[in-house]
Formats: sequence, C-alpha cells, structure tokens
Amino acid sequence: MKVKLFVTLMFTVLLFTTIGVAVENKGAKELELPGGVRGNVLFPHHRHQNALGNCDICHTLFPQIRGSIEKLKAGGKLKKRHVMNTLCTKCHRERIKAGKTSGPISCSTCHHK
Repeated sequence: MKVKLFVTLMFTVLLFTTIGVAVENKGAKELELPGGVRGNVLFPHHRHQNALGNCDICHTLFPQIRGSIEKLKAGGKLKKRHVMNTLCTKCHRERIKAGKTSGPISCSTCHHK
C-alpha cells in the first residue's frame, strides 16, 4: 500500500512539474521594436533567450511590458540609439570576439522601413 501511494505521489509531482515547464511563458517568438527613423526592428526574442539564457541581461533595463522602450525614451531614461549602439552591437561584437555565433552589427541588417 505504501509503495502504491509513493508511486502515485511521485507521478503527481512529475506531472505537475512537467506541466509547469510546458506552460512557461517565454513571451513572443519575435517582437517588432521601434527603430526610429531607420525603421522598426524585427527582434528574434526566442533566439536571444536561447543564446543568452538569462533574461535579466535585457529585462533589468526593459520591463516586460509592451511599449517599454517608447516609455523609457519619453521619460528621458533611454537616449536615442542607446539600444542599438550600446546594447545590441556591443553584445554582438563581444560574442564575435569570443568566437561565438552572433547577430548583425550593421544598422540596415535589422532596421526595415
């Protein structure tokens, strides 16, 4: 009887753990970010999650709220071109130097009108 109860308990824990992982919200697969006069940027969100593994790298600066980049710029907390010049290309260049796969470093590769 104890073995059956133990097996049932373990199965239940495993089931809920699996369900918890399966429904993890990783956000949109791809986001369209405001890109200023050069045009918007199609940002491969899941690809960045997989490559970086730590969401806090970006989300300590950008709240996980639609329109956060615009709100930060409007509030004077984020300067124009800061995202591209300071964050994106800096990270991409560091990955290239480390011999890792990286995203583009030229403006026209990401911005689309």
